[in-house]
Amino acid sequence: MNSATVRNLLVRGMLAGLAAGLLALVVAYLLGEPNVDKAIGFEEAHAPAHEHEVEIVSRGLQSTAGLATGVLIYGVAFGGIAALAYCFALGRVGRFTPRATALLLSGCALLAVYVVPFLKYPANPPAVGNPDTIGKRTTLYFLMMVLSLLLAVAATLLGKRLAPKLGAWWATVAAVAAFGVAIGLAFAFLPVVNEVPSDFPAAVLWRFRLSALAIQVTLWGAFGLVFGELAQRLLNPKPAMLSGSAAVAAS
Repeated sequence: MNSATVRNLLVRGMLAGLAAGLLALVVAYLLGEPNVDKAIGFEEAHAPAHEHEVEIVSRGLQSTAGLATGVLIYGVAFGGIAALAYCFALGRVGRFTPRATALLLSGCALLAVYVVPFLKYPANPPAVGNPDTIGKRTTLYFLMMVLSLLLAVAATLLGKRLAPKLGAWWATVAAVAAFGVAIGLAFAFLPVVNEVPSDFPAAVLWRFRLSALAIQVTLWGAFGLVFGELAQRLLNPKPAMLSGSAAVAAS
């Protein structure tokens, strides 16, 4: 793949990330923010009167312009990184079309980068978690994410190595099983973090975590669909488009 193609895919990846970020922003605002407000209300109701702090940035600004800025910048950045990963993966993970490769990459990335770490260390709303342990919790989460990503790459390499002997189907089954066993061991040996206050509303916690998962599913799913279509048109244009281009060149 030449540098011009990589550059074109990078630009398309960032545009697809922006489009996916817009959809994720809608989900975050409609599903996530109401639960954040409820969690903040719980925190304020249980805080001593002398501990109430003056807001440097208003809650209204945080939930609108601040949320939009964070989600859209994240979408563009992750879109560019995912596009570069796509350039490396294309043709190396199987004989898939550019569109199918984008969807496969998005699905696997969602699983390895977010879902697996989420199952061990799920997202928590405000008022949940000890401020003194935030460094430890952040380290554990990123450790789980790196482990999941490395194990996913190792499982992919294992599947490709076993494919000539077992066939594509059973090689995939063996690779997925090995990934599941390794992740299970990681879950068992990494420390458990449980800092949810006993009186925190379970429904708010459950809905917050579901909304966090919905945001990521929307982001990665939309990216896979949009970027897959853009990559398909770039790398495998339709014959009609090719014939039209040839006619223009001949004229």
